[in-house]
Amino acid sequence: MISEWQTFLLAMVPIGELRISIPIALTVYNLNWLSTYFISVIGNLIPVVLLLRFLGPISSWLSENFKFFQRFFSWLFEKTRKKYRPNLNKYGRLALITFVALPFPFTGGWTGSLIAFLFGIPFKLAFPLIALGVMIAGGIVLTFTWAGIAIEKYFGWPALVIVLLLGILIHLLFKKFPHQKV
Repeated sequence: MISEWQTFLLAMVPIGELRISIPIALTVYNLNWLSTYFISVIGNLIPVVLLLRFLGPISSWLSENFKFFQRFFSWLFEKTRKKYRPNLNKYGRLALITFVALPFPFTGGWTGSLIAFLFGIPFKLAFPLIALGVMIAGGIVLTFTWAGIAIEKYFGWPALVIVLLLGILIHLLFKKFPHQKV
């Protein structure tokens, strides 16, 4: 049961979230894939609920009691909304789901909660969108972790390293030449 709790707590950690908990649960703790998925998703959603519920009251209290925070939050909200509101208006709810679902550093439930807070998206709307994004991210991470485990099991570490390097190379090529066919 300790492995399940460690997985749950790893999923709560900012930046890593379930991108860390799922691979560790499957490779180090040897947990079942289904329990790993659900434990990681639930663990990742606990901070989301807390952030969505308490960021507003905390920022209001800080703004009321400290002039610095009042100026800071005014600047932050104005700058962020001015810069990113067109994207949010253009893509709507899909923008938040997609942002949270992409399993990259600095995307996920924590950052999605901050985005919802900055744009004033109410809890009743933000939480289901972020939860869907977290579930999608969990599925993606689970799939890639399984693929890595299978490649290592059947072909060994050198093959896994080659596949990872090829993936990075393809990513860099598409990033460098986004409008050209590779």
